[in-house]
Amino acid sequence: MTPVTNQATSLCQTDMRFRLTLLAFLLPLALVLQGCMFGPNYRRPEIETMEKYRFGEKVARDIADTAWWEQFGDPILNELIRIALVENKDIRIATARIEEFQGRYGATRSELFPQIGGNAVAERHRSTSFIGPIGFLGNIDPYYSYYEVSINANWELDIWGRIRRLSEAARHQLFSSEAARRATILTLVSSVASSYIDLLILDRQLEIAKATAATRRQMLEVFRMRYEGGVISQLELAQIESQYETAVAAIPPLESRIGQQENALAVLLGRNPGPIARGRELAKLELPMVSAGLPSELLMRRPDLREAEQNLISANAQIGAARALYFPRISLTGMLGVASTQLATLFTGPAYMTAFGVLTSVPIFTAGGIAGQVKQAEARHEQALVGYQRAIQIAFREVEDSLIAVQKTRAELAAQTRRVEASRTYLEMAQLRYDEGYISFIEVLDAQRTLFEAQTTQAQTRGGVFNSLVNLYKSLGGGWVVEADRIRGQMEAGSQENKSTPTDGNLRDTANHERTKAEP
Repeated sequence: MTPVTNQATSLCQTDMRFRLTLLAFLLPLALVLQGCMFGPNYRRPEIETMEKYRFGEKVARDIADTAWWEQFGDPILNELIRIALVENKDIRIATARIEEFQGRYGATRSELFPQIGGNAVAERHRSTSFIGPIGFLGNIDPYYSYYEVSINANWELDIWGRIRRLSEAARHQLFSSEAARRATILTLVSSVASSYIDLLILDRQLEIAKATAATRRQMLEVFRMRYEGGVISQLELAQIESQYETAVAAIPPLESRIGQQENALAVLLGRNPGPIARGRELAKLELPMVSAGLPSELLMRRPDLREAEQNLISANAQIGAARALYFPRISLTGMLGVASTQLATLFTGPAYMTAFGVLTSVPIFTAGGIAGQVKQAEARHEQALVGYQRAIQIAFREVEDSLIAVQKTRAELAAQTRRVEASRTYLEMAQLRYDEGYISFIEVLDAQRTLFEAQTTQAQTRGGVFNSLVNLYKSLGGGWVVEADRIRGQMEAGSQENKSTPTDGNLRDTANHERTKAEP
């Protein structure tokens, strides 16, 4: 072995020992410093909770955790909610958004680990003859090839916790997107139930309007015969004709509203606008009881509150990531490969090459750029904090409003029911006294109008009772959202095994079966 070769070998060994020593020093140092993170650690803000609600009426935990819509006893409503949980477009968008944040979290967290890549180069070059003190001699070929295969590595030492804070922020953004999806489920189930109840209200009002028009048509035929016989005047005939046409004119607007309500409900189901099957009538829906035992702390399970808190945690972590920008960014870099001008000698010993180093980037003058990023992060945290506090206050208000509505609409329904009975008695007595000649027909018409308005208002109030319960369950949030999500998962698994979904024909069959059972 020549002296030059021995010297080269010694230099290579010395270089290798130096690199191993440097690596052995930096790696433990990096692992120790990895435990340091700038920025505040999250602590849940102290929130003043309500010890009890305005009324003693509360909702038990078991009711808040079950599929409450099944308590109405309408299989069509249950089926519509199942369809909406699978086919609604808003839920699909929310699910896709979760996948987006999963990818964002994975991409951010990957920066904690070494980044390794490979390069392969094959080039053909021609050198210029004007480089160097003398040009190429005539017997030297200016063309040459270059081949290289290498593996590159780069690892940023997260000494100040910048990447860990960004990963923390991304992780809680992922949790926030999951909470947002469940908030979408909460809103969807409540909207389907409310829309279906509104549809039953309109059905009942249309039934009342048609029954009133049919009754007045019969009266009109009788009055025409009386008028032709000279028993009544043309004035009385015109009065009953006017009332009949008024009843007929009330039907088309209700039919129009029913069609529009069906279209709106179909869109919630993720389908094109079209007719919606019905189950039980409004008066035959079962009214769940509101029992006692719900502490106000259970409201913290609401998806929108979870979403707001996760956004707050994420904003808190971003403060530390912004503050870490003031400090140097240190990365370990390395390269291992082979290079040669001859492909045949590419993987031989002399073609071996390696490099190892430490790359440091230090901010010296940024003209307030880093300070601006810190200020932005702190301002976003303040916005998230106030938004979280506001969301809690809104949640308590919604529960209070729903409890008031449940109590008062029930009282109103009882009063409206008594009004309908009184109006029906009023009409019967007015008709009897008119037949006996004691009063004019105007009082009979007034009694008819009173009964029609009372029945229509009663239907609206009865639906309002059910809607107030829907709003109460929505404002409570709770475990029923998890139950709805579980039902959705089962439905999706079933739809993948069997591609067919429940059709309107299936819903009509179920509705007909339910109506047949309800008939005496």
